Amino acid sequence: MTAKDCGNHGKGRRQLIRRLFGCLLVFLLIVLITILIIWAILRPKKPRFILQDTTVYAFNASSPNFLTSNFQVTVSTRNPNDRIGIYYDRLVIYATYRNQQTTLRTALPPTYQGHNEINVWSPFIYGNMVPIAPDFSVALKSEQAAGTIFMVIKIDGRVRWKVGTFVSGRYHLNVRCPAYITFGSKNNGVSVGENAVKYQLVTRCSVSV
Repeated sequence: MTAKDCGNHGKGRRQLIRRLFGCLLVFLLIVLITILIIWAILRPKKPRFILQDTTVYAFNASSPNFLTSNFQVTVSTRNPNDRIGIYYDRLVIYATYRNQQTTLRTALPPTYQGHNEINVWSPFIYGNMVPIAPDFSVALKSEQAAGTIFMVIKIDGRVRWKVGTFVSGRYHLNVRCPAYITFGSKNNGVSVGENAVKYQLVTRCSVSV
């Protein structure tokens, strides 16, 4: 075999590699465009959350600048999409007062939600002697004495969208549920045991993804 033949052989090999690489790029581009078109046509909608009720087992703000609380909340979520499923990953739920966290974060179980399905969670959220800002402590005691405290139940986590066999990357999920807790009269709620009161709220939550 002459040097010329070796050169032609090497040149043909490089051309073959370039063609295979080019075909692979075209294939990946077609797949990507197809996924984007399907995604644009389906247009996934955000899940809808509702805070159904809150059961207050403990709420003590008598210690200066400290709050002890224990709630059980019932939250439902609905997938409004007809053809898109939702994976909920690493969700946590907690309570806040004037944007200050007042309970520990409670983990919610990861789950998959099919088309138009509804899931319900009823976790406990609590905090023992949680320090709060002095100004907030005064306002909290004042609102409790007046009979109503406004708190926000928050859910943070990650979601993934499922279209057919395609599963998207993770997106941040932030849910904010307003909760008006009434004190001083059990007529506004339902007694649960000796010291707990359940309040039916059914308030819609704001959702951002």
